[in-house]
Amino acid sequence: MTVQRDVVVRQLVEMQVQADEEGLIPGFNVLVNMLPVAFWNTFTQRMMDAVPADRREKLEAELVNCALECGYNTGYGIITSEEFKSVVMPMVTEGAKDVLRGAYAVFTAWGWAKSGIVQIKEGERMVVRAPDYYEADIASGYKSGFMIRGVSSAFFDLAYGKPYPEGLKTFKCVQTAGVEVGDPFGEFVVTR
Repeated sequence: MTVQRDVVVRQLVEMQVQADEEGLIPGFNVLVNMLPVAFWNTFTQRMMDAVPADRREKLEAELVNCALECGYNTGYGIITSEEFKSVVMPMVTEGAKDVLRGAYAVFTAWGWAKSGIVQIKEGERMVVRAPDYYEADIASGYKSGFMIRGVSSAFFDLAYGKPYPEGLKTFKCVQTAGVEVGDPFGEFVVTR
């Protein structure tokens, strides 16, 4: 048996998770906030619109880096949590590949991106596709899947980089297709 994405997503969605009085949700060894996607997308769009064209690439790199660092630490919390161990780990038969599949199932269950791995070469390359993700709603006219790019690098770092916390920034991710530019899905390619 390998990780059955739909089973994991269904089990995670059915878990009773409550936010505290400050809107933070404790679970999976992390705290998650309840701010709407529109908040983050508006924030990102305003920054991108405000930066001069010659500095946009730098800002994009910083947005990806924010997601990378957050995804690395959050991802580690997720894959070491009791919830992950009880739902995903019983299905793991292919080691790191299945842990990655499980991490993307969590990503989907939490509403961050309807995403999944379509190709993986252990320790070298991974291709992720997502028909829906946070930044897909940004009407930017350019590929702007910064969050999923950073998190995809982070997840691959956790799977194939040095042990946590030394493996950060082992891999990088580029976006090759995007819903926000009219493609049917976003595609994200992780390499060394």
